Amino acid sequence: MKEMFIILFSVIFVDNFVLSKFLGICPFLGVSKKLNTAMGMSMAVILVMGMSSAITYPINTFLLVPNGLEYLRTIVFILVIAALVQSIETIIKKLLPPLYDALGVYLPLITTNCAVLGVVLLNISNSLSFWGSVVNGVGAGIGFMLAMVLFAGVRARLEKADVPKFLRGLPITLIAASIVSVSFMGFKGIIEKLFA
Repeated sequence: MKEMFIILFSVIFVDNFVLSKFLGICPFLGVSKKLNTAMGMSMAVILVMGMSSAITYPINTFLLVPNGLEYLRTIVFILVIAALVQSIETIIKKLLPPLYDALGVYLPLITTNCAVLGVVLLNISNSLSFWGSVVNGVGAGIGFMLAMVLFAGVRARLEKADVPKFLRGLPITLIAASIVSVSFMGFKGIIEKLFA
C-alpha cells in the first residue's frame, strides 16, 4: 500500500507528466483556456491513461515478452491507445455533445498525446506490477488534470492582466507555464523527506 501511495504522490506532484516531463504540452496549451474544457479533456485523459495501462500490461507480459516481440511495443501500444480514444470520443459525442464540440480537434489528439504513450512505456521501463501500472496511469492522468486546472486558472487571470503588447498571447502563456512548472519542483523535497 505504501508503494502505491508513493507511486501516486510522485506521478501527480513530483514527476508530473506535463510540468516535469513536458509530455502532453499540445492539449495543455490548447485546451486550458477554459476550466470546463480543461476538466473534460482531463477526465478523458485519466480514463485513457488508466485503461491503457491496464490493457498494455498483460499484452506486454503475456504476449510480447514471451514471444520475443518487445520491439513491437510502441506500435501495439499506439493501436491500443487509438482504439480507446476512438471509443471514448464516440461516447462523449453521444452523451456530451457540447463538450465534444468544445474539445474539437484536441480529443482525437489524445491518440498522439505523448504523455499517454509515455505512461505505458514508463510502466514497463520502471518494472511496475499490474496494479502499480494502473495506479501510475491513473495518477499521471490526475497530475495532467491538476496541471490543466491550475493553468486554466492562471490563463483566466492573464486574460484580465495588463500584459505588455510584445508578451501577449503565446509568449506570456509559455512564461506562465514555466513558472507553474518551477513551482512543482518543491514537491521533490517533500517526497524525499516523507519516504526517506
